[in-house]
Amino acid sequence: MMRTHLCGRLSAAEAGQEVTLTGWVNRRREHGDHLTFIDLRDFSGVTQCVINNDIDVRSEYVLAVSGTVTMRTEDTVNPDLATGQIELKDCTVEVLSKAEPPPFPLDDRADGVDELIRLRYRYLDLRRQRMQKNMRVRSAVNAAIRNAMERQDFVEVETPMLMPSTPEGAREFLVPSRQRPGAFYALPQSPQLYKQLLMVGGLDRYYQIARCLRDEDLRADRQYEFMQLDMEMSFAEVDDVLSAAEVGVMDAAEAATGVRPDPVPRITWQEAMERFGTDKPDLRFEVELVELTDVFASTGFKAFSSASSIKGINVVGGSADYGRNKLDGLTDVAKSFGAKGMVWLRVKTEDGAPTLESPVAKFLSEEEKTALISRLSGNEGDLLLIIADEWMTTCGVLGELRNRVARPPVSQGPYKYLWVTDFPLFVGVDAVTGRPKPGHHAFCHPHPADVDKLETDPMAVRAWAYDLVLNGWELGSGSIRIHDPALQRRVFAVLGIDEDEANRRFGFFLEPFRYGAPPHGGFAYGIDRLTAILAGEENIREVIAFPKPQSGLDPMTDSPTEVDAKQLAELGLRTTI
Repeated sequence: MMRTHLCGRLSAAEAGQEVTLTGWVNRRREHGDHLTFIDLRDFSGVTQCVINNDIDVRSEYVLAVSGTVTMRTEDTVNPDLATGQIELKDCTVEVLSKAEPPPFPLDDRADGVDELIRLRYRYLDLRRQRMQKNMRVRSAVNAAIRNAMERQDFVEVETPMLMPSTPEGAREFLVPSRQRPGAFYALPQSPQLYKQLLMVGGLDRYYQIARCLRDEDLRADRQYEFMQLDMEMSFAEVDDVLSAAEVGVMDAAEAATGVRPDPVPRITWQEAMERFGTDKPDLRFEVELVELTDVFASTGFKAFSSASSIKGINVVGGSADYGRNKLDGLTDVAKSFGAKGMVWLRVKTEDGAPTLESPVAKFLSEEEKTALISRLSGNEGDLLLIIADEWMTTCGVLGELRNRVARPPVSQGPYKYLWVTDFPLFVGVDAVTGRPKPGHHAFCHPHPADVDKLETDPMAVRAWAYDLVLNGWELGSGSIRIHDPALQRRVFAVLGIDEDEANRRFGFFLEPFRYGAPPHGGFAYGIDRLTAILAGEENIREVIAFPKPQSGLDPMTDSPTEVDAKQLAELGLRTTI
């Protein structure tokens, strides 16, 4: 190596030693007596070097500096620097590469730089300490996951990146075939089909850190390309899959933070919706939905009497924080998520007793007011928010309001993991076919206790499906799969898929199950999302080396780009734009 030590790892233990450091000039400071202080930076940190100020070195020059490790005087020690007790003296300097001034500062000040500028010069942005830390957190997460899976006898297998189109899921990226003009591959949304075939193939336990691609609108927790830990197990039930997946997540968390999380609690989807109004609840704050339907069973207030489900939340101390404009804003939020409106009430004290202040208070009886305050544990200064609608809307809207009024930033507070189980097998009805729509996918195993309801009450059938949630972010999902062809045909029939259509759409996948498929189940979780939270980031772009901005247009490479007519002709394509 051109260096003997790393910049950030020198200490008093090396005092008196001759060393050579390599790195970038982080900062240069002129001093009297023909001396210059430079902070030399590599990925590990910074060391101060004292050089002759006749040497022409500037910000971001790449240097090799040789010198003697010397203890600083007591009045010059820098307690904020890991190497603050020492400096390099009697230095000789070799300029390895000169540099133009960077377009933005490569320190914490860059956090205020427009993201498009940072992504345009991502190779410079990656030099920053924050990004160096994030990339190494991600590396530690990947290594811990691989070690955890290997310890549990999982076999790493790579699945194809070119696969048949399965357009019933998210929008796919298509790849035209040169050898079969007019035909297309799809890039994998996930390795779902292949990993199940590996179970038919007797691999028993499979995993990979898989690259997946979906042509969906980008946001803070979504990219076109994303990485997931993908796993599948034979002869496994729900507890087996959750336990195996949990080991990898716990190992990754410990590798990134130094602290191993407690075992992950589990709740059903039904309980999650009832208590938190969402299937990805954030457990870092205590606001929960409270059932109020029975309180207003005989109410004369029309907005409540016509509703099948009434629930509320208590924003403790919220009266002072939410004036009329903010409350109108929350009402607009409720309406945008499907509610007809929102009722708010402030808890006040009159003559030593709690009472309610609200435009609707006059429509409620004293008994209803008393019961409402009691049920929601209202005290002076609290703000009560109520939604009355059908059950799913009531839960979902209040869940959104709960997050709006009380949720801290994703990176703050403790890490709260949660398994959510027993999702509905079907969600909603297709507007065209009138048939139920699958909640996860068509191959998810119905809960054994509900199989008899498939034909008679399909919307009441639970799935052997589960999600892992961290601080309100869905990390991943999975299920036990259908391995019995007869049960698969029953599920297809509920979805309105006859045998001919099933063979046309899924024939290559279904045929292997005729040759003896083991019971199996699997799970996949997003490594980008997990790493972002463990690194304290709100946006997964901060833990991806070369991400796309929200527009999808890469400012560094100017992609996507047009291709010339010859390339299109080879593929049998022409553009219409």
